[in-house]
Amino acid sequence: MTTKQIESESSAGLSKARALLIIASILWSTSGFFTRWLQTTFENGASPEIHPLQMAFFRVLFASLGISLFVRLKDVRFAKGMVFTSISFAIMNALFVTALAMGSAANAILLQYTSLIWCVLFSIFLLKEKPDLRAIQAVFPALVGIIIIVIGGWHAGEGVVILIALGSGLTYAFVLTGIRSLHDVSPAWITFCNLLVAALVLMPFVMTMPLPTTNQLLILFMFGVFQLGLPYLMTAKSLKIISPQEAGILTLLEPVLSPVWAYLIAPEKDAPTISTWMGGGLLLAALFWRYYPVKTKPDGF
Repeated sequence: MTTKQIESESSAGLSKARALLIIASILWSTSGFFTRWLQTTFENGASPEIHPLQMAFFRVLFASLGISLFVRLKDVRFAKGMVFTSISFAIMNALFVTALAMGSAANAILLQYTSLIWCVLFSIFLLKEKPDLRAIQAVFPALVGIIIIVIGGWHAGEGVVILIALGSGLTYAFVLTGIRSLHDVSPAWITFCNLLVAALVLMPFVMTMPLPTTNQLLILFMFGVFQLGLPYLMTAKSLKIISPQEAGILTLLEPVLSPVWAYLIAPEKDAPTISTWMGGGLLLAALFWRYYPVKTKPDGF
């Protein structure tokens, strides 16, 4: 194989990895939609109220069942770092769904992307990967956007929710960094273990709660498989090629789209505030800056 063919194959692999992350971001962005859908079943009197921890539990349980179909026997192995990554995922899942259920979908999802800052730091200092200059530069408008959202949400009385969402951002960065460090482990197996451990951690907290209705379980099944399981499998595959620095930037598509889906279901609860618009705009600017093509000068100039 010639050098040109190798470079072409490498470029194709990179494009595919980026495409998978874009699709994953779009699927992830439906989290607010499913959460509000579950809540409206209670508000309309069609079903009993479902606790945020129940949402978190059934979401990861159904996702793990769906991903198990992609795990092959030869993939099953235990590697150093899997315990840390799985526990981080379990904590992240519980924090994120709680923040989503208690506060506005826009703020919960946008604040989870404080993980962008942690991803850059962890990638450079823990994984010893080459710094991505454009990603580092993109952190600054993203950070300003996050600060604006935090201040706006705090004044709106969502202080506790904001702290929970910030915690989900830190643990999300742990998950991405952990998956990236597990180079030789099957993406399907990593994803399955993360989801299953998250379900087992939450099981004791939901065992005494009433079982959701059939209608709610169907929504939770779609929530788990299509919003969580498949996109995490895509992300795990992408992280074999793309660094957490770039993944953190590319998945900023999720917080841009999420408020739209949530607003369609519950406009009275998820109408974006001025601070959300401003912060979201800066996150979008960070994404644009990272991928805006830069012309390089020809040799001799």
